[in-house]
Amino acid sequence: MRIEHARMHAKHRGHEAMHAEMVLILIATLVVAQLLLVQWKQRHPRSYNMVTLFQMWVVPLYFTVKLHWWRFLVIWILFSAVTAFVTFRATRKPLVQTTPRLVYKWFLLIYKISYATGIVGYMAVMFTLFGLNLLFKIKPEDAMDFGISLLFYGLYYGVLERDFAEMCADYMASTIGFYSESGMPTKHLSDSVCAVCGQQIFVDVSEEGIIENTYRLSCNHVFHEFCIRGWCIVGKKQTCPYCKEKVDLKRMFSNPWERPHVMYGQLLDWLRYLVAWQPVIIGLVQGINYILGLE
Repeated sequence: MRIEHARMHAKHRGHEAMHAEMVLILIATLVVAQLLLVQWKQRHPRSYNMVTLFQMWVVPLYFTVKLHWWRFLVIWILFSAVTAFVTFRATRKPLVQTTPRLVYKWFLLIYKISYATGIVGYMAVMFTLFGLNLLFKIKPEDAMDFGISLLFYGLYYGVLERDFAEMCADYMASTIGFYSESGMPTKHLSDSVCAVCGQQIFVDVSEEGIIENTYRLSCNHVFHEFCIRGWCIVGKKQTCPYCKEKVDLKRMFSNPWERPHVMYGQLLDWLRYLVAWQPVIIGLVQGINYILGLE
């Protein structure tokens, strides 16, 4: 190990100026890429979201095949197959009445599994750092690998399902007609109809439902509680599906046990940049260094 370390230093001795130039190229590329991505997202959000989703879906697959991570590949194929079926159902016209709930149930299930997996992975990593793994006679490297693997699975599929869910939510709501991404809705919303799924509301807001309750937003529009929670948590929407008034998530999730789900969703949104665009930017930096003859 020491011999290899000495060889590396000998190889790069006298390259301080070159290394400084490489660092400047890295910083400049990160800044320019960030500015371009922000502008792209603001001016053309639809194409930005589609390209980002495609990259998040494909980029890890490349590393999986290259590094022979077959367990991840099997889970990826299963997730992709079911998600492709659900997405296909969500984009059909006319929309089958049972499709919205099928979509939200699937993505809510993945959301909960990814959330639990991420929490367990994080706890395993922290236990290893504090040496608690020794109580169970588990080697530190095995415990750390287990924790990091679970953390990666939870965060990756959490990011991926939220973007697929958002795309499906847009398609379904636009097809139903009470919602459009820009402009006015094409249908008038009755007080007894849920704008998310387009189905009748049978339970009054003041009543306690046997199967499901009804929820009223601050704009006075009412929805099935399952639908509006799916719209906000899973579909990443923070506006009313009908009038687009901003939804007060703190008021909706008054239970303190539910608030971490909102923060977890915000964390996943931030990680999207790292999963989708960071490998592309690093590859671009390496390409620039190669062209300039830097190493």
